[in-house]
Amino acid sequence: MILADAPSVPDRVTAPVPERGHAQATPTDGLAIILYSGDLEKTWAAMILASTAGAMGTPTRVFVTFWGLQTFVKPGIRITGRNWMQRMMSAMQRPGIAHRKLSTMNFLGMGPWMMRRLAGQYGVASPAELMEMAQLMGVEFIPCQMTMDMFGLKQADLIDGMGEPVGAATYLGYVNDGAKPLFI
Repeated sequence: MILADAPSVPDRVTAPVPERGHAQATPTDGLAIILYSGDLEKTWAAMILASTAGAMGTPTRVFVTFWGLQTFVKPGIRITGRNWMQRMMSAMQRPGIAHRKLSTMNFLGMGPWMMRRLAGQYGVASPAELMEMAQLMGVEFIPCQMTMDMFGLKQADLIDGMGEPVGAATYLGYVNDGAKPLFI
């Protein structure tokens, strides 16, 4: 049933985009994203937020830890780690941005394939493309030193453009200095 007095809903709602350079930001203002998950939809969300923040001129850092760090392993590196347990873990959770699974509805790889297919049909950039755009706009991707040690990862295993590994205290320092935290 349609109500005659109901207000019309616009087809599209656009949000105002803040002007660049309106306020001088210090390196610790802005956004501090923690990416702890390697799930495809969480990686995608983090890359969308990071690239959007970069496009808006917001200083952004992505602190990458636990399974999220496996996303940033160079393509072509299949097994990482220094001992049998680390290698076994990397075999179970294959590293690289092209090998992310969905947290639900993975269906033996069919879910991620459908997500990528839909993204292509609707012109949505892939996580890899979004990461590249974010890096070009100055977004910093910073690996967690503890996770690197625990998983046996070396800086040489990670994609180009990753910052120097830091600890959780560095991330908390960003937040204490005014960066807004996001946990993905």
